[in-house]
Amino acid sequence: MAMHADPAFYLRPVIDLLKTHWPENRVVNIVCHGHSVPAGYFATPRVDSLNAFPHLLRVALAERFPYAVINVIVSAIGGESSDAGAERFQRDVLTHKPAVVTIDYGLNDRRLGLPAAHAAWGSMIVAAKQAGAAVLLLTPTPDLTQRAHAPSEESQPLRDHAVQIRQLAAKHDVGLVDSQCAAAAYCQHTGELTDLLSWSNHPNRAGHVLVARALMRWFTPA
Repeated sequence: MAMHADPAFYLRPVIDLLKTHWPENRVVNIVCHGHSVPAGYFATPRVDSLNAFPHLLRVALAERFPYAVINVIVSAIGGESSDAGAERFQRDVLTHKPAVVTIDYGLNDRRLGLPAAHAAWGSMIVAAKQAGAAVLLLTPTPDLTQRAHAPSEESQPLRDHAVQIRQLAAKHDVGLVDSQCAAAAYCQHTGELTDLLSWSNHPNRAGHVLVARALMRWFTPA
């Protein structure tokens, strides 16, 4: 089976930038694109961006790379699906000249459907790569449809979109951050799905911590 980009090598040019000292260093922009989860929505309409994964990523990167100037920019919009995200990708994402772009639309793309989501994600991946940005695709964080013993008609659509996101990462040779797999491992070995949720379909801080940790695996210096 085809694999996504190798975490040991894919972000090495970015890591080299992050390790560079003044005066040779430069600003490194990371853009987190997607729907309500990277936007920081917890129990809607409450937004808690300081406990959402983009901010947690920023804090972790600053600790790991103390000489780096890092901006983690959130271009996410609550309620949006990937077709709308693709339409504004040039204006709201690539204008920041990002070194890395994360894409997270899996939860909302269930209403869009697999073919349209495939086209939208593909267009964003291609545009980011052409602009010189590395890309990290996120499988969806869980919601209550992923609870144990949920009916298959509830649980399968989110699983199908996660499969498609993994396939896109392999097809385009970009990074994969498997949020769904991290949540499943937590539920298997540590606790309950509700430990990770602020309400039915948004993670709480613990859920965001899982995503941030999975993201940071791509930023491990060689």
